[in-house]
Amino acid sequence: MKTVFITYDKAHHDNVIEALDASNARGYTLLEDAGGRGTKTGDPHLGSHAWPSMNSAIFTIVEDTQVQPLLRRLQQLDIDNPLLGLRAFVWNVEQSI
Repeated sequence: MKTVFITYDKAHHDNVIEALDASNARGYTLLEDAGGRGTKTGDPHLGSHAWPSMNSAIFTIVEDTQVQPLLRRLQQLDIDNPLLGLRAFVWNVEQSI
């Protein structure tokens, strides 16, 4: 199993949920107000007067076979909307209960 950690501009939210649904990634944990700044491009999203935008983040645990279809859908969202920002990271799940 894998953990997919997705950070994205809040404007992407509905599309990220659709990507999870289309990839049969039913369970997730949503971090609704996540501040941050991308490593390559883009403005900070800090919820401040100067930088009012905010991000969200989602953790989902999926089977190994679900990772690539989900990442492809997320990558297409980022390609289609390059100014919004979206990143996804994958980690191994060592144990679960």
